[in-house]
Formats: sequence, structure tokens, C-alpha cells
Amino acid sequence: MDAPLEGAGFEPSVPPHNRCPKTPPALCTQDQPRCARVKCAGRAAILTIGWFDGDQVQVMPERFTEILRTTSEFGWSHAVQHRFVNELFAGAVPDAVMARYLIQDHRFLDSFLVLLGAALASADTFAARLRLGRFIGMVSAEENTYFLRAFEALGVTETRRTADPDTQPTIGFKAIMREAADTRSYAAALSVLVVAEWLYLDWASRAPQPLPNNFVHAEWITLHDNPNFRGFVDFLRTELDRVGPAHEDRRSVPRLVFSRCGARTLLFRSRLYDLSFS
Repeated sequence: MDAPLEGAGFEPSVPPHNRCPKTPPALCTQDQPRCARVKCAGRAAILTIGWFDGDQVQVMPERFTEILRTTSEFGWSHAVQHRFVNELFAGAVPDAVMARYLIQDHRFLDSFLVLLGAALASADTFAARLRLGRFIGMVSAEENTYFLRAFEALGVTETRRTADPDTQPTIGFKAIMREAADTRSYAAALSVLVVAEWLYLDWASRAPQPLPNNFVHAEWITLHDNPNFRGFVDFLRTELDRVGPAHEDRRSVPRLVFSRCGARTLLFRSRLYDLSFS
């Protein structure tokens, strides 16, 4: 179901995700060279842009990953605007809170590598396997080294890292990653990776300058907002845009995996932030 947005200025009086209008849109014309419409996707609404070019109407294609993200917009926005993120940007996260958070985030790094390995093994091109292999190397080296340096700076001993129990969000994260890996489906693995890594990039890219002086805060931001990481997230999205639609009618449906695992990932991420303060 499609419907027009508010004129050519694209400034609706009601946010698009809060409504799904019922009136079909008129095509763009020479008198109205730009037009917008909202496509309903469940309870979400997806904006598409059209324009009149010569004697033809051109429509900006909808990225498969953008459609999937739109269906999770509420939980996504809550996670990237969480108190933890805002205090991290300000360098104001207390050491005790940062320690609890990093212990749990490091705890599911093993499952994350399992998921990346499954994606590499099931990828359908050599180029994709090379790209995933390079990222696995980065996680195993730079990212893991950051954790170890941060633990030392925060006074977190190896004994404590082992003794602290998994929180429910951590248990959930591990399960999501292992479930996707066990499908042996490239599209399913990509669906979980896109949610996890795109979410990291989204909040990290919002960080104001200058970054905090404390490397524990600053490097957690730059690990998830740098040219290589941006390129990797774009690679993941491009791959899911490519293989996702072809799997829509199969058992490992990316839309369902993204919706189910995405909702759980966003919930667990916000809950992990909450528990770090408790």
C-alpha cells in the first residue's frame, strides 16, 4: 500500500512511522517534478522518493537492508540514544559501569567469531570470503587487544572476568549468534551481522568532537567509527541487499531472521546498557 507524503518538501505533519495512509500516490509530473510516498511494511512506513526526468518517472530503489531496518526503528532509535551512549560520548561513564559493560561485551566475542566464521564458510564469492577474513583478523587482534588494555586500565582482573556471571542479555546475544551460525546460511548470518554491526556504527558515528580523553571511552567509539569499519558495514549491507531477496521464499528467510533476531538484539543491547548501571 502506497500513499503520498506531505507535498514535495517531504515534511509530514505526522512522522512516517506513525501512520500508513491509504490513498494511492499520484505519479510525478512535469508540474510536480518531485514526489514522495510511504509504503507500509507491517506497522512501519517506508519512504520512497520519485522524480520526473524528461518524459519518465524515476524512482529511487529501496535497499533491502533499509526496509528491514525501518521495521525495527523504535528499538533501534532507543538503543543508539541510550543514556550509556550519551555518557560515553561525554567521557562520563563511571569506571565501574564501563567495567561491567566491557566484561559482558567481551564475553560474547567468541560467539561473534563463530558467526563470522560461519558467514565466511557459507559466502558464495571469493571476494566476500576475503573481506570477512580480514575483519575476523581485526576482531582477533585490534579489538581483542583493546579489551585487554581497557581491563588493565579499569583494574579488572582475569579472575573477575571469569567469575562474573553472564547477564541475560549476554546469554541472549550468544544464542542469537550461535543460532544464525548453525543455519549454515549466508543470508541468515548476514542478517544478524548487519543488525549488530550497523547498530554499532550508527551510534558511534553520532559522537561529537573532540572525543573523550580517556582511551577506554574514545577507542570504543573509534573502533566502531573509522573508514575500515564503515566499509565493512557497507559491505555487509551490500551483500544482504544482494542475497537477501533471493532467499525470501526459503526456510532461512532473511526478513524473518532480521526481524526476530534484530528485535532481540536491540532489546538485549538496551538491557545490557541498563544493567551496566545497576
